[in-house]
Amino acid sequence: MTGGLDLRLAPIALGAWIGGYAALHGTAWAAFAGAGVAGASAGVIGWWQWRFAARPTTSRRGRRSVGGWPAGRPVPPRARSAPTATSNAAERSLADAPSGLESAEPAVGAGPGGWHSIAAAALLGLVIGAVATGARLVTRDSPALHELISTRATVGLELVVSDDPHLTAGRQASWAVPARLVVVEPPDRPPLRIAASVLLLATDPRWEGLLPGQRVRTTGRLGAARGGDLRAAVVTVSAEPMLMGAAPWVQRAAGGLREGLRQACAGLDPRPGGLLPGLVVGDVSRLSPEVAQDFVDTGMTHLTAVSGSNVAIVVGALLLLARWCRAGPALTAMICAIGVVGFVILARPSPSVLRAAVMGGLALIALSSGRNRAALPALAATITLLIVADPELAADAGFALSVCATAGILLIAPGWRDALVARRWPRAVAEAVAVPAAAQVACAPVVAAISASVSLVAIPANLIATMAIAPATVLGVAAAALSTVWPTGAAFVAWLGGWPCWGLVLVAGTGADVPGGLVPWPDGTPGALLLAGVTVLAMLGFRHRILRRLAVVVLLAGVVGALPIRLLAPGWPPEGWVVVACDVGQGDALVLPAGPGRAIVIDAGPDRAAVESCLDALDITEVPLLIVSHFHLDHIGGIAGVFAGRRVSAVLTTGWPEPVEGRESVARAAAAGGAALRVGVAGEVLTVGEVTLRVVGPVVPLHGTRSDPNNNSLVVHATVAGVGILLTGDAETEEQEELVGVVGRVDVLKTAHHGSAFQSPELLDASAPRVALVSVGTGNDYGHPNVALLTRLTRAGARVVRTDLDGDIAVVRLVTGQLGVVTHG
Repeated sequence: MTGGLDLRLAPIALGAWIGGYAALHGTAWAAFAGAGVAGASAGVIGWWQWRFAARPTTSRRGRRSVGGWPAGRPVPPRARSAPTATSNAAERSLADAPSGLESAEPAVGAGPGGWHSIAAAALLGLVIGAVATGARLVTRDSPALHELISTRATVGLELVVSDDPHLTAGRQASWAVPARLVVVEPPDRPPLRIAASVLLLATDPRWEGLLPGQRVRTTGRLGAARGGDLRAAVVTVSAEPMLMGAAPWVQRAAGGLREGLRQACAGLDPRPGGLLPGLVVGDVSRLSPEVAQDFVDTGMTHLTAVSGSNVAIVVGALLLLARWCRAGPALTAMICAIGVVGFVILARPSPSVLRAAVMGGLALIALSSGRNRAALPALAATITLLIVADPELAADAGFALSVCATAGILLIAPGWRDALVARRWPRAVAEAVAVPAAAQVACAPVVAAISASVSLVAIPANLIATMAIAPATVLGVAAAALSTVWPTGAAFVAWLGGWPCWGLVLVAGTGADVPGGLVPWPDGTPGALLLAGVTVLAMLGFRHRILRRLAVVVLLAGVVGALPIRLLAPGWPPEGWVVVACDVGQGDALVLPAGPGRAIVIDAGPDRAAVESCLDALDITEVPLLIVSHFHLDHIGGIAGVFAGRRVSAVLTTGWPEPVEGRESVARAAAAGGAALRVGVAGEVLTVGEVTLRVVGPVVPLHGTRSDPNNNSLVVHATVAGVGILLTGDAETEEQEELVGVVGRVDVLKTAHHGSAFQSPELLDASAPRVALVSVGTGNDYGHPNVALLTRLTRAGARVVRTDLDGDIAVVRLVTGQLGVVTHG
C-alpha cells in the first residue's frame, strides 16, 4: 500500500499476465519448465528473506542492531510506546479501521526486503499464469491431433459452437465459427475424444444461424492454427452442420434479444442504426465501414466493444431508478444484480462479457463509494483469476484495454475529479469529464502498440462523446428488452436511441477529418512503453505551473518546426525507390523500376484512371513486362491504364484459367497493345534491366481450396538494387503453405490478398519482412486488412504501410543500406 493505494496484489497479477502471455507462445513443457524456474527463484528469495530478516545488522557506528536500533543502547524516547496524543489517535485510527485490505500496512517496497517481496510475488504470479496456461496447452498440443493436422486430414467432427459465427472477408461467402472439439473421427482409426478449441471456416450459409452452445456434427479438413493462442486447428468445412441439440436457454434468450434489437434498428438510417447495436452488445454486423474507420481514427473504436463502461452505465441507470423509487439498500442491490445478469444474457455470457461485467462493477463501486483502495486489490485478484480461467485473455487486446480503462478510472479519475471540484466545477460535470479522460489516457499506450499511431483528437472526441454514450446505451438496452413483448414500442425507443448515435457519428467523422489528427508512433511493446513513459512525465510535469508553460512552448515549437519538414519532403518519385504500391482502391498495382522511364508492373486493378495516374506520376513510358497474378477484376480491371501512352512488351500470367472473363480480357488487352502473352512457370528466372525475377508459385496447381483463383496466384520474388521483394498476389493459406521452404527472408512483403485473415503464419515467419505493403481500399466491404495480421507483422518487427491510409507508397533504399518509406497523395 503506497500513497493510500493497496498495491500488494498487483505484482501477482502482473506476473500471472506475463506468465500466461509467454506460455501461449510456447509449448506446455516450456511453460512448466518456466514455472519451475520462477517457483524456485521465488523460493530462494523467500528463504533469503526468512534467513536474514531477523539477523542483527551493523549500524553506521559499528554497533550491532536489531529492528533498526543499535544494540546495547536504550531506545530513544520518541520510539517508546508512550501514550501521547499522536499515538492515541493512531491507536484509535487502527481500532476503527476495518479488518483486511484497509488496515494500516507498511508500504510495499519500503524498508529492507520490500523489493524482494515484490519480486517474489511477481514470480509467484508467473508460476500461476504459466501453469494454468500450460495445462491448457497439453490439450492443444495433443500428439494424436497434431499428426492429423500435419497431414491435413479430412475427418468427422463432433463439436460445440463457442461463439457467434461471423461472415469473413473475401469474395466467396464463408463464415468463421469458433468451436470446441468433442470427438474427432479419423478415417482409419478409432474416434478420439479431444476437448480442444478450433476455428471452422464454413461455406454453407446454414452455419450462420447457429448459436453458442449448440452441439453439431460435420466433416472438415484440418489445418494448422496461427499460434499464440489455445486454438489447436483451423478446419475448412464445406458440409452443412448436423444439429445434435438445441442451444442452452441462456444463449437462446440472448439470440432472441439481439435479433429483436437488430429488427428495432432496421428502420433507422444505416449509420446510427448500425452503431446502436454495437454500442449496446458489440454487434457491428451492420456498422458501415466508413463509420467504423472514423471510430478507429478518433480513438473511439472501444465504444463498439462490450466493456465495463456498458455495465457501469446500465447499473448506474438502475441506481438512479432505485433511488427515485426510494428503494432500500437491499432492494437496490437486488435490482442492480438482476440488471447485470440481464445485460450479461443480452450481450452473450462469453468470457469477454463476464470480464466486462466484473470490471464495470469494480469501477462503479470505486466511483460511488470512494473506496478505490479496496477496488485495486479486487482488480488485481480479478486479473489473476480471469487469466487462470481463460489464459487466452493474456494476449487479448480487449482484455488489456479493459484492464487499463478500469485502472485509469480507479487510479487517475478520482484525483482529476477532485481537482476539478476544487476549481468549483459541479461534481457531476467533473466526474463526467474525468472518467473518460482518465480511461482514454490509460488506454492510449495499448492503442498505440496496436495501431502504430497516436490520435491527438481521441481525448476531446471521447469527452464530447460521453454525453451521448449513456443515453444511447440505456435506450438500446430498453429497446432490446421491449422487442420480445412490444416490437412497435421497441422500434420507437430505438428511434430515440438513434439521435445520440447521430451525435457520435458526427463527432467521429469530424475528428477523423482533422488534419494531422493521427501521429505516427512506434508500434508493439516499445511504442506502448514509450507512450506510457511520456504520459507519466506529462502528468507529473503538469502539476507544476512552470512546467505547464514550458510544455505549451515546446508544443508550439514542435508545430512550427514541423512546417519546414513538410516543405522539404522528398519529391516524387523519391530517389532510390525499389518498389511503389499504387493507391488504386481495393486492388493491386505495384511498380518495380527497370531503368529510366521503364518499369515492371505487377497487377493493374481495379480502376484504369488510378493505374494510369500512378504510372504517369512515376514518369513511366515503357513497360517491358506486365505480370498478372490472377484474373480477378481487382487485379486486372485497370489494365488499360498500363497500356495508355506506354509500350508494353510482354505479359506474364498465371496458368489458372479462371475466371474466364478476366483471362479473356487480359488476352484482348495484350493483343491490342502488341504485347507477347505467356504463362509463368514456377522456378523460371527472368532478368529485366537490373531487376531479377524468380517465379516461386504456384508450386503445384491447387484444387478444391476456399478460392482456387486466389490460391493459384502467380507469386514472384524480385531483387531490385539488392532488396528482396516478395509479390504474393492474392495467395491464401493453402498456396502460402506450399511456399514455405521455397521462399526465405525478404526485405519487403506485398501482403497477400489485401491483408485478409487467410495467411500462413509459417510463411510470415519465414519471410520476416522489414516492410509490409498492404494494398487495400478505404471502407472496403471485406474487412481488409485483418487486425490480427497487422498486429502479428508489427510484433515481428515489420513496418506496415497501407495504401488506404498513406496513398501511393514508395520503399526506398537509403545510402546507408537501410530501407525507408515515402508516401505520396
